[in-house]
Amino acid sequence: MRFVDEYRDPALARGLVDTILRRATRRWTIMEVCGGQTHAILAHGLDELLAERVTLLHGPGCPVCVTPLETLDRALALAAHGVVVCSFGDMLRVPGSRGDLLGARARGGDVRVVYSPLDAVRLASRLPDRPVVFLAVGFETTAPAVAAAARWAVARALDNFFLLVSHVRVPPAVDAIAASPATRVEAFLAAGHVCTVMGTAEYEPIAARRRIPIVVTGFEPVDVLDGVARAVDQLEDGAARVEIQYERAVRPEGNPAARALVDEVFEVVDRPWRGIGVVPRGGLALRGRYAALDAVRAFPSLACDAPREPAACRAADVLRGVLRPPACPEFGRGCTPERPLGAPMVSAEGACAAYYHHRAEGTAA
Repeated sequence: MRFVDEYRDPALARGLVDTILRRATRRWTIMEVCGGQTHAILAHGLDELLAERVTLLHGPGCPVCVTPLETLDRALALAAHGVVVCSFGDMLRVPGSRGDLLGARARGGDVRVVYSPLDAVRLASRLPDRPVVFLAVGFETTAPAVAAAARWAVARALDNFFLLVSHVRVPPAVDAIAASPATRVEAFLAAGHVCTVMGTAEYEPIAARRRIPIVVTGFEPVDVLDGVARAVDQLEDGAARVEIQYERAVRPEGNPAARALVDEVFEVVDRPWRGIGVVPRGGLALRGRYAALDAVRAFPSLACDAPREPAACRAADVLRGVLRPPACPEFGRGCTPERPLGAPMVSAEGACAAYYHHRAEGTAA
């Protein structure tokens, strides 16, 4: 398959591994901020192939994993009070502080899996007497589709369609990690799908200010190895710039039409990331005439108490790259995909799930 098979070529991968090991004169620490890249790394053993010279850390690259507990608890409260809650399927097993959406559906809540935010708008038009809320989570990648749904709902004057918004923005989180005094990260692999939409402009000042290379990378094993090779080249040369490895999809300007749609519907706000805390300018909120779609504003009586993560869960350390999942005492014991303590174990892009599915055993960071 074009643009897939050639990026899984074993000979190309081995050549890149040899190049990286030959080029690196010391051990470098590089963080990927994309769950798809994390799974590629572990599925193909890239971290083990590079272990002699490169440490790969897994950052907060899973949007499901960083969706705040407050958002999940609010979705659970909505489902318990007769609201139709629509969501992508990967959110149903993510634990809030009071269970998950799959459990809410088992208890009689009207929780529905949709494949697009527009499906939720269509549902609202078919059920004019019932409030319908779409759980709008994700990085900048999913924001354009949600923005399109918001525009469509407003154009049709639907007064029963709402959005529970928890969209997060990746560059501010990368900046926060780079700025931390405790950071071990010396270069980043940025998520190619995010930059396909938003471009690379927001990364330029981060690379310059933090003196850290940022390589926008794809998701196949050859993509990841090529991204690491480019990052190592910059580190060895003392450079710190934004570089696009994923050239078959990413342009510096991103997708202008998608960006304009997002800017029309959303404004940039400070937003909490699960396990990390409030990230300045780290999220999106509905703006202007679209603010009437805000489920938080429409259902103020369903406010939730401040939730707490389970004490045994180390997901926050995993999301910050401080801890590798197998080093968590609960990994594979008290926390499994069937009984997760935290979101990284149940999400399809979570680092804990990646280790669980691809490695029988792991080692601590």
